[in-house]
Formats: sequence, structure tokens, C-alpha cells
Amino acid sequence: MVAPLDDVLVLDLTRALAGPHAAMMLGDLGARVIKVESPSGDDTRTWGPPFVDPEEGERESTYFLSANRNKESITLDLKDPADQDVLARLVERADVLMENFRVGVLDRLGFPVERLHQLNPRLVVLQITGFGHDGPEAKRSGFDQIAQGEGGLMSLTGLSEPTKVGVPIADLLAGMNGAYGVVAALFERERTGKGRVVHTSLLAGMVGVHAFQGTKWTVAGEVPGLAGGHHPSIAPYGMFRTADGPVQIACGSERLWQDFCREFGVDPAREGMATNPERVAHRDDVIELVESLLADIPAAEALDRLDRAGVPAGKVRTLDEVYDWEQTRSQGLLIDVDHATLGNVQLPGPALRFDDNAYAGGRATHVAPPTLGQHNAAIREWLDSDA
Repeated sequence: MVAPLDDVLVLDLTRALAGPHAAMMLGDLGARVIKVESPSGDDTRTWGPPFVDPEEGERESTYFLSANRNKESITLDLKDPADQDVLARLVERADVLMENFRVGVLDRLGFPVERLHQLNPRLVVLQITGFGHDGPEAKRSGFDQIAQGEGGLMSLTGLSEPTKVGVPIADLLAGMNGAYGVVAALFERERTGKGRVVHTSLLAGMVGVHAFQGTKWTVAGEVPGLAGGHHPSIAPYGMFRTADGPVQIACGSERLWQDFCREFGVDPAREGMATNPERVAHRDDVIELVESLLADIPAAEALDRLDRAGVPAGKVRTLDEVYDWEQTRSQGLLIDVDHATLGNVQLPGPALRFDDNAYAGGRATHVAPPTLGQHNAAIREWLDSDA
């Protein structure tokens, strides 16, 4: 099987999460990804606990393992002329270069975009920044939680005070946006024969997912507030208490509301609840009604009844439950890889599957995240043999 990006070579000069996630997505699609690390390694190699096999010099960060599958690792000191020469030789052979240094750092290291394209006119360059590559705050460094706050997402999340999302969503979205921008630039290159620069940022990732909350302000002139566990524009749609734990219910249409009411013996046209706008206006009353109907019913029974009625509903699972769930495993969302020092480990898998491959991602097998400099000799040997 030939993977979608089987003949693409990616140089991953990024660290932490946004850039490594973007490069990993391309690696999942079959690209050869060479991770260029400083001699001390990607910052996330030290982020923990938890660490696995935590012996000095051997331990591996689970954080690093989450964002670096399907890559090779070479260590280069980009202030050293000899290592700069190695990078230049890699650039000449690459299809994509990804970097998430602060604005201007790569220029000062001797690799401005102009030089990159002199070395390789077909090179696609992805630059991920915190707040954008230009504008009055371009030089600010970007960290996920800061971007979640500055980009407004925290103002929408939580019950009584702004709360960050439980994963570094600004980093992850910047990586996803960067990956699809790179794929678009590679497609364009087939027509033009030339590479281009793709820009994205943590801020762009945050603003780009405001969705209806954004237009609530830009069009309607209303500033959204904390959404908590319920949808701000649909009711009932959210998390509700049962006799022994929460369930989530989504009555996303009038028909579904009527189906819910029929199952639980409620008049769907009762005062203040006959239409979605009315139910949104009386959200607290709707929540109180739904929870009163579920108060004496165990969650499992409530979910069975909701399923029988055709009303979308679900559990609130912990992560161990998610990874033990047969549906998760059936989608290839948990993969086995052989790590150089840890042996066989399981990792969360890629989100895509293709029709000719029951395995997750676009490749037949996946490769474990590399140890620091694991491929130093092999990559240098390949450069010399390909000279």
C-alpha cells in the first residue's frame, strides 16, 4: 500500500506541541519526518511526570510520546557551522520545513525564508507562531493557556469562572491548521512548481473555532459568556444528573424534543417549552424538569430509554473507559508501537482512516517516537550516500 504522502520529506524543526503535532499528522499520512532537535532535545522530553522507565538518561516523557510518532530524530546545534551545513543539505532534499521559533529566530540562525527557497525553490515552509507572524504583538511568545485566554476560549468555558480546556487545544488546533495548510501548498506546487510559506498561530486557532459564539458578537452584538455544561443556543442539550451519575442529552431539533417528552410522559407544548427559543429562554426550568424526570433512574437505564426513543445521548467517560471501549479500538484509535528503549507501548492513534486500509492513518504500520538523536548516524549516512 502506498500512503497518501509516501514520497514527501518533512523537516520538523518545531518543539513543544503545535508544530510537532502538525508534523506527526503528516507522518501519519506516510511522510518521512525528520525531527531536528537541539542537543538537549525537544522541551517536552522533560515535561512530566509522568515519565516511563524513569532512570537518569533513559526516562521518556509521556508528553513527548503523545506528539512524535512516525518520526526520526537527529540532533543539530544550529549555531554550529558544521551542523548548519547538515541542515542546509537536508533542506535541499526536503519538501516541507516546519518551524515554530519566535519571529526572527530562524533568520538569525542563518535560514531566512529567502535562503530556504534559494536552497530549494519547491520547499513548502510552515511557520507557527503564538500570535501571528506580523502585527503589533507578533514577537510575543505563545503558550497554550495564554492563547486560550487571549483568544477568548476561556471566556466561554467553565461554570463560575473562566476555565481552560483540559487539553492544550490552542496548540493542537494550530498544528491541525498548519498540517492542512501544508497539504494545500503541496497540492498547489503540482501546478506552480514552487513552494510557498504557510502561516498560522495559536491565536488563529482559537479565533477560528469561535463558530456561532463568534457571530453572536460580530453579527448580533452580544458578548457570549460561560457556557458551562449546556449549549447556549439549544435546549435541552447538555449534561444532566441521574440517580447515579451524569448523562448527556442532545435534543437538537423539535422532533427530538417531542421524542424525549413522549418517552418520559411530558407535554412537549407545555408553557415556556414549546419551541427551542422558549426553552433557551427558560433554560433553568428545562434543566430542572429533565433532571426531575431522571432523578430516580440509573444512568444506564436512562441511556437505554433515550436510545429506544431515538434521542442522542451518551456517557461521560474517563480516559481509561474511553481506551477500553470497543468502539474506540474498532476505529484504530489505539495503536501498538515498538519503542527503542521502552519496548511495546500503546499510543493514542491518528483520527483518519482510508478505504483501502483498516489500520488507522494512511500508513500500513506506525513507528514509535524516537529517542533523542536515535537516527543521527543513519540520516548523516543517507545524506552522504545521496550526495
